[in-house]
Amino acid sequence: MAHEQLWLECAQKLTTVIQQIIEFAKMVPGFMRLSQDDQIVLLKAGSFELAVLRMSRYLDLQQNCVLYGDTMLPQDAFYTTDTAEMKLISCVFELARSVAELKLTETELALYSAAVLLSPDRPGLKGQTEITKLSQAVITALRSELDRNHVLPIKGDVTVCDAMLAKIPQLREISLLHMDALAKFKRSQPILEFPALHKELFSVDS
Repeated sequence: MAHEQLWLECAQKLTTVIQQIIEFAKMVPGFMRLSQDDQIVLLKAGSFELAVLRMSRYLDLQQNCVLYGDTMLPQDAFYTTDTAEMKLISCVFELARSVAELKLTETELALYSAAVLLSPDRPGLKGQTEITKLSQAVITALRSELDRNHVLPIKGDVTVCDAMLAKIPQLREISLLHMDALAKFKRSQPILEFPALHKELFSVDS
């Protein structure tokens, strides 16, 4: 597949996942009570991160392949000559793999996704106090769910919950890598049309 086609194809798949993420966000208790501006800030900042978490469900750990449409593709299938893009792809696979290895239940992954979504330190938020309260409630629920299902620590005294919370800064970095690679690609292909929702969430001009 040509480079441009791969980008547009991935953007299309990502947009479909993001529509599901928006529906998920609406069901997170308290999310719809936030101001619309804050809802938009949280979705813009968190949707790529939540998509990476969702990808952990579509990985085959033995073969290091991901279900893409109806085909299992290896990481190499996304090869490009651009170093920024390659770094993004390897970081996305690495993080999704590390989440898949934790064998989370749907409930645990949903609570973790909600914790990532409700990050009160996203730039531009106005109702931080409210979001912090929601965030703490979700993390408490996540911790009790994880402690009940994953009694043994991963290594030393690191619990599964500690490991999950430690991944949040990595998710942020991947999100920045995505925006950098996207901005660079859009500069090289200014006339390509991305899906409307994709453009709205990942506007590289702002």
